[in-house]
Amino acid sequence: MKLGRLNHIGIATPSIAASIAYYRDVMGATKIHDPFDLPAQGVKVCFVDTPGENGTAGTQIELIEPLGADSPIHGFIAKNPAGGQHHMCYEVADIHTARGWFEGQGKRILGPTRIGAHGTPIFFLHPKDMNGVLTEIMEVADGH
Repeated sequence: MKLGRLNHIGIATPSIAASIAYYRDVMGATKIHDPFDLPAQGVKVCFVDTPGENGTAGTQIELIEPLGADSPIHGFIAKNPAGGQHHMCYEVADIHTARGWFEGQGKRILGPTRIGAHGTPIFFLHPKDMNGVLTEIMEVADGH
């Protein structure tokens, strides 16, 4: 199993609109995607692009806002009313190989493999097994 690049950092926020204004007005982000609801995961999502080297794509910021009290990040926002870093996401070429490898390493996988906000298969690893960081593993096709 080979771990790929850091695809995005998930930032939980009580207000995507306020976070968009922050990344645009304070951080100078110039590429902010339109927010969209992802009901299957109980969140509203907005991606903010950062530039990479030599015109390549950089790491994205994934803003996530809970869609109601049943959202899996509702509790995170309740404990952190201003929001904060929620997870980090790494790319892999094959989600099934990666899942088997992490399971073989004794890492706890949180829930089934499912389709994530980028439209590709994902799963999450328990933060207690990943140096205290909730870690998302995401399959990418042809390197992106």
